[in-house]
Amino acid sequence: MTFPDDRLRLIFTCCHPALNLEAQVALTLRTLGGLTTPEIARAFLVPEATMAQRLVRAKRKIRDARIPYEVPRDHLWQERLAGAQAVIYLVFNEGYTATTGEHLIRKELCAEAIRLGRVLCDLLPKEAETLGLLALLLLQDSRRSARINSRGDLVPLEEQDRSLWDRSEIIEGLELLERALHLHHVGSYQLQAAIAAVHAQAKTAAETDWLEISTTIRGTRKRYPYPR
Repeated sequence: MTFPDDRLRLIFTCCHPALNLEAQVALTLRTLGGLTTPEIARAFLVPEATMAQRLVRAKRKIRDARIPYEVPRDHLWQERLAGAQAVIYLVFNEGYTATTGEHLIRKELCAEAIRLGRVLCDLLPKEAETLGLLALLLLQDSRRSARINSRGDLVPLEEQDRSLWDRSEIIEGLELLERALHLHHVGSYQLQAAIAAVHAQAKTAAETDWLEISTTIRGTRKRYPYPR
């Protein structure tokens, strides 16, 4: 597989299967994603000291096992895909609700995660969870302009001015989700995107179809296994 984007190529390089998935993601976020150890610890809901130890162990394992930092061959990319997806997802999350810094939203991280998601979809146009991931990021990002009020405070979903939502991102996200679901291999990113889609299509908070959200969760869990 040819990686047209250097950052995405390096993400796949770091997501080596010799490391467990959590270590892959944490190390990649630290090395390439620009996130600090405290930010990564908050993403994984663990103490900073715990995450620091995990990063040290991951680096030691790479050194001791002499694991090369190299782009995987075509037949090996699938075993690294989940790690790459998780990195993109967590970079977006840190941008969408920043845990450090002066701003509640870090637009540059959201934009970079979406860009990487687009590149990954171009590389893997029939990979359902990759399409679902990009759909989720776009549907969430569509609300960005309505999430901060004039005082700089976060605005809850039910109180947001929905006229500020980005319709182009919503339309693109819905189209991507539809493509993903037609591939009949539903995973957690698609499930989250399906829930976000219901919110995105409601004109007001009162019109949110909670029954549809409940049905989506129950139906998807029953028909398709997905990672938790």
